[in-house]
Amino acid sequence: MKQKLFDKFAELFGNSDGVNFYFSPGRVNLIGEHTDYNGGHVFPCSLTLGTYGAARKREDRKIHFYSMNLDSFGVVEASLDDLTNKKEYNWANYPLGVVWAFAEKGHPISSGFDMVIWGNIPNGSGLSSSASLEVLTGVILSDLFDIKDLSMTDLALIGQYSENNFNGCNCGIMDQFAVAMGKKDHAIFLDTATLDYEYAPCVLDGAKIVITNSKVKHSLVDSAYNDRRNECAAALKALQTKLDIQSLGDLSIEEFEANKELISDEIQRKRAKHAVYENQRTITAVQALKDGKIEEFGKLMNQSHISLRDDYAVSCDEIDILVDLAWAIPGVLGSRITGGGFGGCTVSIVKDEAVDTFIETIGKAYAEKVGHEAEFYTVDIGDGASRLA
Repeated sequence: MKQKLFDKFAELFGNSDGVNFYFSPGRVNLIGEHTDYNGGHVFPCSLTLGTYGAARKREDRKIHFYSMNLDSFGVVEASLDDLTNKKEYNWANYPLGVVWAFAEKGHPISSGFDMVIWGNIPNGSGLSSSASLEVLTGVILSDLFDIKDLSMTDLALIGQYSENNFNGCNCGIMDQFAVAMGKKDHAIFLDTATLDYEYAPCVLDGAKIVITNSKVKHSLVDSAYNDRRNECAAALKALQTKLDIQSLGDLSIEEFEANKELISDEIQRKRAKHAVYENQRTITAVQALKDGKIEEFGKLMNQSHISLRDDYAVSCDEIDILVDLAWAIPGVLGSRITGGGFGGCTVSIVKDEAVDTFIETIGKAYAEKVGHEAEFYTVDIGDGASRLA
């Protein structure tokens, strides 16, 4: 991969002398969906799928971005003297937003740079291609411009800040944090209210993580994602008329059930119910995994999907078909929608001996029901973003 990127870099920018090589993973969230902006817990892991980058400093103020996945856009040129989101920049608004966010956070970049990327995260799949690109850019900028005082957590927060304020998607911290802080063979148990975290070994004895891409694309910026945030904020406000809480993540299930009538709007009440129950489900699920109770973990994944489908309303017909098909296959311990929703992927834990049946059975039935094929990835858990040798 490195050679391909360096060859393309040389073709576009004259040579590849002094170019550095980087990688930033995608992520999948095993459980804890739409809890990250509600002050709850999440349990993501970084994948060995991700975004590769080659980059080098320039002497002038120009910035050049090129994606080998999106050749039709050619080289996107921007300038350090005009860090604004422009429609014609398209995908390059994500890395440009990070350059802007560095300046906003007191780390203005001193000169331009050239950057070529290639990724194997399916676009619009809900596996965080945008967060992968944001954190990749943060790692590149820190390295090229010798910025020593930003931790990987800082780079995650800068990525989130740029996506919220430059690209207009009001996302929580989970995606960027998982991409920045990933650890091979571990998932991250993260309290999004405090950013306290611990690594939990993801030991799935005799089972694999299988991601199924519905091939239905979503865009969080254009979807109902921001609506869900607003509905949760309104529900929290209603609860705060009586309860001293900072977020929905502060509530136990019992406290929520005792006070839910404070939320007069039925839809807002359902959204809050999901946030509270999902947070507690995540805490229980992580303990189950630590105790080696992988079947219990799978059942909690199933409950998570039902809540996301019915109370949070972020699933869609195609995803529900994938999950229903998965639940019917012996050897599937758990299956649920993952990511922001409205399309994208499911994540399933499947016993080794059932993986081939899973792919074959679901592949055939899904194509018949929906009219297009799904894609399957049996994934490994990898490390977070870094400069590579």
